[in-house]
Amino acid sequence: MPVQRADARRNYARILAVAEAEVAERGADASLEQIARVAGVGSATVRRHFPNRRALLDAVFHERLEALRDRVRELADAPDPRAALLEWLRAVTAYAASARGAAVALTPDAPVSAEEAHMNACAAKFTEAADPLLRRAARDGAVAPDVTVADLLTLIAGIVWATEHHQDPAAEADRLLGLTVAGLSPER
Repeated sequence: MPVQRADARRNYARILAVAEAEVAERGADASLEQIARVAGVGSATVRRHFPNRRALLDAVFHERLEALRDRVRELADAPDPRAALLEWLRAVTAYAASARGAAVALTPDAPVSAEEAHMNACAAKFTEAADPLLRRAARDGAVAPDVTVADLLTLIAGIVWATEHHQDPAAEADRLLGLTVAGLSPER
């Protein structure tokens, strides 16, 4: 990757800081034009750094999603694969319910081109990290073998979107996740 000029690095940092605030206030549909205005740059500058909304959201949520990926690695060798998977799913749900717009960054799209695949890198890395945790739970019989990480992230995104305007979104999202898990797990 080429080295950025100092002004380009400053613009990137300013755009990202403004985007974090705008997404926190308005969610994933925050206006890119408004972000540019508040950051004091043109729309073309925003698009140079972030070619689309998805790339911007991936950058906004990068640090926290990395922490959730690290949590997967910590849980990988837990003695109870089902409990480990559920702990991770609850952490992902709690974060997505508390950070407006995060559900979009979590949800894997079906890319149709190499460029789109690159722009969905955040969800792809997240999926890759969580897959061993899910596979281990499936081998243990705690989850149906055809369930994928993409399925789980899509369910979480749906729960988060459905509870976004609830009085206590995190609590309601956790409750709905519990209902979902009871439906996903085979009877024991």
